Amino acid sequence: MRVLVLVFVLLCTVLAPAAATAQDAAALRREIEQLQKQLQSVTERLQRLESQPPAPTPVAPGTAAPRPAPVSPVSPIDLARPREPYSLYQQRGAGQLLFDIGVAGDFVANLTRGNVEKAGGGTFAGLENRFFPREVELSLFGQIDPYASAVVRIESGEEERAGELAVHLAEANLTLLTLPFGTQAKLGLVRNRFGYNNEHHAHDLPWIDRPNAFRIFFGDEGLNEKGLEATIIPDLPVYLEGLVGVFNGDNEDAFGRATLRAPLVTGRVRTFFELGSEHGILLGMSVANGQTAERLPSTILGWEGRYKYRPDGWLHPLVTVTGEALYSLRKVDVDVDSDGDGVTDSLDRKRRNHWGWYLGAEVQPWRRWAGGLRFDWSQYPQNPGYEYSIEPYVSFWPSEFLRFRLGYKRTDRSTQTREAFNLNDASARRVDEILFQATFILGAHPAHPF
Repeated sequence: MRVLVLVFVLLCTVLAPAAATAQDAAALRREIEQLQKQLQSVTERLQRLESQPPAPTPVAPGTAAPRPAPVSPVSPIDLARPREPYSLYQQRGAGQLLFDIGVAGDFVANLTRGNVEKAGGGTFAGLENRFFPREVELSLFGQIDPYASAVVRIESGEEERAGELAVHLAEANLTLLTLPFGTQAKLGLVRNRFGYNNEHHAHDLPWIDRPNAFRIFFGDEGLNEKGLEATIIPDLPVYLEGLVGVFNGDNEDAFGRATLRAPLVTGRVRTFFELGSEHGILLGMSVANGQTAERLPSTILGWEGRYKYRPDGWLHPLVTVTGEALYSLRKVDVDVDSDGDGVTDSLDRKRRNHWGWYLGAEVQPWRRWAGGLRFDWSQYPQNPGYEYSIEPYVSFWPSEFLRFRLGYKRTDRSTQTREAFNLNDASARRVDEILFQATFILGAHPAHPF
């Protein structure tokens, strides 16, 4: 602005007399050229003055020099605002948090008949006809340094009817990010990356409950182990992820030996590819091999697949299809009554090779509404018999961080094993349930996988 004012004044000073005295064109041109040189000199001088740092404020003798203003700390509002994990790592400094904090709350209501409640044969065994906190999770995500990150998750929930809320460590692991040959290693307490849904916490599942086959084969908590997993993504024309893990084998339903002398060894191969810009497909195969508490071999194979169709320009998928299959190969001890007197007098070791699978589809024609259907079928790993269920549901998101689901589930069990549905002198062979879920997220939360 000062330069423009100076130009205007000088032009008026020079051009006005020039017009009044009617100088010739050559003289006027010389005056203009000289004026341009003067303006350029003044402009350069002003630029040099503006580029110089301000003079320091004099400090009185005996007075400490003022300290530079500190970086503004992360406010409580920053902590509560939903965001991707590790984002606060970029704000490292004095007085700064070195990790993100997130809270997820998941509440479930279950309504069913009285005989199912008495037998404890519902989806949430022992919690039939109750509204309860299934999972309240405190998550801490941290970038330790450029070479490693860490995750700690503490969970609480109602595990027994009207009992005290149990608090336990759900996950605590360290990931080494820059190992040789492009590998990464995760060690500690982890949710094993076996198949698609096992690594999801309850509030992140695409459905209200975990599929029956996984609960029957691995228990209500899934495969959650202490050990190490290493992954590698080789440099290939197509995406291919390989994984191998070594764990204690603490899972009582599928393994239970709980020692590194006979460890649980896992592996997975997974690929992802796109068909155009609207279709995405994930395919994978997993294996887990260990020993049961009786020191008998147990192996579970898994196959996973997931497909999404997202029309061009949409922010969410229109159609999602998910399916998994499990195949259990294990030896079990079977009671034998050789003389028919009703008393077990020996054990016979037998092999049980049994299947379980599920298939689900979801349609989301609107941003905040979706509806889906899941069908489950599974044999029992150690006993004869099977069960199947069908579960339609509808989901509503008031926002990205708040979700409600309402579903109906019908389960039918075979008559081949009475232990599967007759408990406490009540029958749970056929189960009809109404399920409701409310989930919220505060603070940091990892992006949902494909």
